[in-house]
Amino acid sequence: MQQGHQTWVFNNRPVIASTAAVVGPFEGRGPLANDFDLIHGDSTLNQESWEKAEKVLFEDAAQLAIEQAGLLKEQIDFFIGGDLMNQIISTSYAARTLSIPYLGVFGACSTSMESLALAAYLVNTRGGKNVLAGTCSHNSTAEKQFRYPTEYGSQKPPYAQYTVTGAGAAVVSSKGKGPVITSATMGRVIDMGIKDPFNMGAAMAPAAVDTITAHFRDLRIGPEEYDMIVTGDLAQVGHGLARDLFEKHGIPIHKTDFQDCGMMIYDYNTQMVQAGGSGCACSAVVTYGHLMKRMNRGEIRKLLVVATGALMSPLAMQQGESIPAIAHAVSIHYDDETMKGG
Repeated sequence: MQQGHQTWVFNNRPVIASTAAVVGPFEGRGPLANDFDLIHGDSTLNQESWEKAEKVLFEDAAQLAIEQAGLLKEQIDFFIGGDLMNQIISTSYAARTLSIPYLGVFGACSTSMESLALAAYLVNTRGGKNVLAGTCSHNSTAEKQFRYPTEYGSQKPPYAQYTVTGAGAAVVSSKGKGPVITSATMGRVIDMGIKDPFNMGAAMAPAAVDTITAHFRDLRIGPEEYDMIVTGDLAQVGHGLARDLFEKHGIPIHKTDFQDCGMMIYDYNTQMVQAGGSGCACSAVVTYGHLMKRMNRGEIRKLLVVATGALMSPLAMQQGESIPAIAHAVSIHYDDETMKGG
């Protein structure tokens, strides 16, 4: 099943049986609004704290994904997920509600594809028939933990990013109707010495390029293999740097549609998001909402999603540490046989 140094090839064809994307009101005013399953009208979700609201976001996404797979909660064998909060509390408390055997993971904003890759691995090796994968983030919880509380109203530099309020979940099954997960390339930690906690795009771009390059190398393919390659949340700064790095290394990324979820989810003309979106939910809601709907309509047949994450903590930044980054890639194919339920 392992091919090359970093890639798993899934010969048993794990199926994405369903997905769900739940967002807050600000994301609901963006260009992808029609592709989300649920848009909340208030970012507090009638909860006492932002953290409790984030938990509810994931509970909503998980329940919707399970229902849309035509399953009961009791038919889900394992749940794999994580988030940005200390001790991944949003996902862990949602797991308490779901009461499904739980594997908590932390990959910062790469968690969406880390959890999906691990779910595919379990299903491919017969470790489970139905596995739930997902993640969540909330703008106000992330601001409070990593930067300044929202109420402080601090001014941000133009290269900063806006954390997405939302949650995304997917049910990966051994059989059924849906796109097929064909492979996953697990990333290495890359640290280019960047210490500015606002400059996430620059910190994560080298990790994205490293993982995509490893994916091409391990599978002996090129960018033209995919209709679209989409990174998680590099936003404008990181996406531009990634293009420059591909050109420097002689990789013809122009042979595919190379996009970024952080640039897709908001409208730069009407929404004040600086360089673009970020957060665990960024790649999750764009992939499990917008991109999966495009695949199900047959508009994308081969998709590579490369979720990117900055593995920092407030404590490490206070100690003068630089920002280590990682990226995980999952290859998803629109398979004619599986889309018919074969």
